[in-house]
Amino acid sequence: MVASLLILTDFFQAADRALDYTSNLAGEIGARLVLLHVRRDSVLDPEMFTGQLSNLSQEAIALALNSVAGNLAVPVVAEVGHGQVAYALADAVSRHHPTLVVLGRPDYSDLPDELIQTTSLDILRTAPYPMLVVPHTLVTTTPPRRVLLAVDGESFSLGAHAGAIRHLLAALHAELTIVHVAPVAAAEAAPDPAIWDSAVQTGLAVELPKAVRTRTVVHHHPGEGILQAARPEDFDLVMVVARPRSFLGQLFHHSVTAHVLLHSALPVLVLPATE
Repeated sequence: MVASLLILTDFFQAADRALDYTSNLAGEIGARLVLLHVRRDSVLDPEMFTGQLSNLSQEAIALALNSVAGNLAVPVVAEVGHGQVAYALADAVSRHHPTLVVLGRPDYSDLPDELIQTTSLDILRTAPYPMLVVPHTLVTTTPPRRVLLAVDGESFSLGAHAGAIRHLLAALHAELTIVHVAPVAAAEAAPDPAIWDSAVQTGLAVELPKAVRTRTVVHHHPGEGILQAARPEDFDLVMVVARPRSFLGQLFHHSVTAHVLLHSALPVLVLPATE
C-alpha cells in the first residue's frame, strides 16, 4: 500500500508554502498526497467573522483544487470537506490512513499566544494524529535530513503510529538528535540514561543510517530550550511529543508543545503519545 500525506489547504499563503514542502517530501518518500479543503460554512465557526476563511463558491473551490493538483509532480487525490476542520479531517483520516496530517502555520506575530486558537491545537484535541506544521516563514522546501527530537525524560509510546514514523525517518535517511532541556539547577548533573532510553525504546532509530546523537540544553523554560536548540542552521525538522494530559487540558496554550508549534522557525512534527 502506497503511503499518503494528507494536507489541508485554504489557498492562503501558509497553505501554499506547506503544499510546496509536502509535495517535495512526498516525492522523496514515494507517497501520494491527499489534498483536503474544508468548506467551513457553519455560522458557529468563530473564524467566519475574522476574515481568515476562504469564501469561495463550490465551483471556485473545485477549479482551485484541480489547478493545484494539476501542477503537482506526485500522485494526488483532492477532496472537499464541510463544517469544522477537526471533524472533517478525522473523517478523511479514517478513510485514507495517512502517515501524517500536514498544515501551514499562518502569521500570528501580532497576537498574544493566549488569544490564538489554531487549527493544529483543535486537531490535537479532536483527532490526535501525527501532524506536521509548516511555518509560513520557511524558506526551503527541501525534505528534512537533520531531525531534532525533544524528549522530557518520561517514557512514552507512539502506539499504532510508531511504525509509520520509523519508516518515514528511514526513508529520509534522517540524522536524529535527541534533545532534553534541563533546568538551570540541574546544569551540573549528569544526564539520566533513562532520558535517552525513552526515545530509543520507541524504535524510531532502528533503521537510521547513523547513530543517534544526544544533547542537553540548559534552560528554565522547556519550550524556549527546544527553540534554542532547533536552529535552522543546525536542523531541518523538530519533533515534539504531545501527551494527552497536555493537549486535552484547558491550559494547552501554556504547554511546551503549543509553545514550540507557535514559535518554531522549523517545521514541527507533533507525535501524540499514548499513556
